[in-house]
Amino acid sequence: MDVTFQTVMSQLMLGLNNGAFYAVLSLGLAVIFGLLNIINFAHGALYMLGAFVALLGYTELGPLLGMPEFRLNYWAALIVAPLVVGGIGIILERTMLRRLYRVDHLYGLLLTFGVALIFQGIFTNYFNVSGTPYDGKPELLNGVVNLGFMMFPTYRLWSIVVSLTICFGTWFMIERTRLGSYLRAGTENPHLVQAFGINIPLMVTLTYGYGVGLAAFAGVVAAPIYSVSPVMGAEMIITVFAVVVIGGMGSIMGAIVTGLALGMVEGLTKVIYPPASSTVIFFMMVLVLLVKPAGLFGKEQ
Repeated sequence: MDVTFQTVMSQLMLGLNNGAFYAVLSLGLAVIFGLLNIINFAHGALYMLGAFVALLGYTELGPLLGMPEFRLNYWAALIVAPLVVGGIGIILERTMLRRLYRVDHLYGLLLTFGVALIFQGIFTNYFNVSGTPYDGKPELLNGVVNLGFMMFPTYRLWSIVVSLTICFGTWFMIERTRLGSYLRAGTENPHLVQAFGINIPLMVTLTYGYGVGLAAFAGVVAAPIYSVSPVMGAEMIITVFAVVVIGGMGSIMGAIVTGLALGMVEGLTKVIYPPASSTVIFFMMVLVLLVKPAGLFGKEQ
């Protein structure tokens, strides 16, 4: 098979686009696990909810309010969906997850897995599993951009840029600000931090809400690219967990770098040996776990 430079670069860029979604989703998982010690298997379902908030806000909100012409546009959905899904996450944390912080991680995983199945089942009853197109993409982001070596869709380039901005903004907040230091200190020694007058339970709740809000944000950004489907989260979450394991459970930078890198590896594999593109990430996960069980950026216990 003849492989041209343009073919390789196009697959790398598409892989970088997928990797940007992996990075945002795995970042949310890493934030929740690193700061709260919860393996949040509901993350994929909350990603799906974010996409559905954008879709239903665009197609159904106006008629529901008695204003058929009104639509929740894409830019508003980028703000509204993370707030709505983050609110759902806060309710989950306060009513269910809070009871599991001092027990084995397996209980949190089982609970969030059950929550994910409930959300998926509810939406499967009312929406097409094969997916519904989202038509709310802004005119500004239509067309293509000339990158010199290829023409690349404007929206995909935007999704890469905005995803990287969110990822590195979150890393900076957690690793380089006073708020981030409070969060990290609160997970390591909550009683000491609470003695200084910091409300640890509120901090934990807002952290979980922010983590699932990242998943919803990724869902809105993904909606114009992929069909909005009740199973879109289930299809993504296994790959994202592999990314988190490779990067190191709880490692913020590990989630970002590994997500981007594995997206490009996946894209390159589609050029070299397409049948392996769907399994190369899991093959790499096995290799990493054999050599460094804590992950590339993780810390040994």
